[in-house]
Amino acid sequence: MTRHTLSVLVENKPGVLVRVAGLFARRGFNIESLAVGPTEHDEISRITIVVNCDEHPLEQVTKQLNKLINVLKIVELEPGATVQRELILIKVRADAESRSRVLETVNLFRAKVVDVALDVITVEATGNREKLDALIKVLEPFGIKELVQSGLVAIGRGGRSITDRALRPVERSA
Repeated sequence: MTRHTLSVLVENKPGVLVRVAGLFARRGFNIESLAVGPTEHDEISRITIVVNCDEHPLEQVTKQLNKLINVLKIVELEPGATVQRELILIKVRADAESRSRVLETVNLFRAKVVDVALDVITVEATGNREKLDALIKVLEPFGIKELVQSGLVAIGRGGRSITDRALRPVERSA
């Protein structure tokens, strides 16, 4: 099995995300990461889906996705041709004794402190999965109280845009 990242442009309407995610669930796919949000066009949303699966079953799901009326475009994003990022927020124990070492670690990873309390520091970091996993590993000895991580968002490198082509009227056969 290999990791695949799909960028799915859909009409910005209620229920579209449920239909897209449901299609993966019905086929027995576990969605590893799911992120959805608006694009530069109010009427279009982008769903970024990461799944671990073989090539052939993914092709079948992609064909079924294309049949959904609200799906405008599907592109598989290749890691080398895209910019991919995740966001993580981590509450780390930081008493008076360990606070300076926690702050050094945060700076080393070019992360930001977004909240400070007497016994905890909340850290925000963005990056690829490997960077965020490394940050978690280094902060674990201090004591992680809470952690939340976003789904992957990705965009193709260069000047081409998949939303421009998605705005053209889609011809559907009856």
